[in-house]
Amino acid sequence: MSTDPTYLHALAGECVDLVSQQFGRRLDWSPESLSTLDEVCADLLADGPLTEERLDLWWRLVGAYTGEVVIRAYAGEWVEHETSPGAPAVAALGVTGFPFGLAARVLDGEPYKSLASFVRALPAIAERVATD
Repeated sequence: MSTDPTYLHALAGECVDLVSQQFGRRLDWSPESLSTLDEVCADLLADGPLTEERLDLWWRLVGAYTGEVVIRAYAGEWVEHETSPGAPAVAALGVTGFPFGLAARVLDGEPYKSLASFVRALPAIAERVATD
């Protein structure tokens, strides 16, 4: 997948549109909106695991939207990272985050994984990194 910011922003916009159309919920690009997206992911999984095609679509959309929220909230940017070949990472506050990896874990139904918690935790993680 490309790390082109225009492409990733467009994917995130598709997420906003699809969540509105299919779930009647509004994503407003704020960190708080990731709680809504967590709920949408839970709704997607309510009937069991997603088919491969649906999983790939939602993985792209959820990862791109989560990354865009981080970028907007913390003046970050999309980057390539050797630990996530094929999936862009975000760099913000001196920390590299992996929204597509998190999206995969959330969409696999991994317990205690949350998009909203990821964004809320970044400042604390950055602070720890800066003091180490």
